[in-house]
Amino acid sequence: MGVVIDLSKSVYELCKEHPDIIDIMKDLGFENITNPAMLNTAGRFMTIPKGAAMKQIPMEKIKEAFAAKDYELKE
Repeated sequence: MGVVIDLSKSVYELCKEHPDIIDIMKDLGFENITNPAMLNTAGRFMTIPKGAAMKQIPMEKIKEAFAAKDYELKE
């Protein structure tokens, strides 16, 4: 089993703990995550599920992308 990602944490916290998830999220369509200003503002209160809902990206697709990189998403 890989690294567990806690979906209740903010995107900012997760990216600080696991910087390599920035590329996974960018590939999924969260292109603003590469902008440090966005990460430091919206990223502090945004969670992956909230962002997925806003961008209309299915959580199943996100789970599959993270699983492919040996991450497990914890609700």
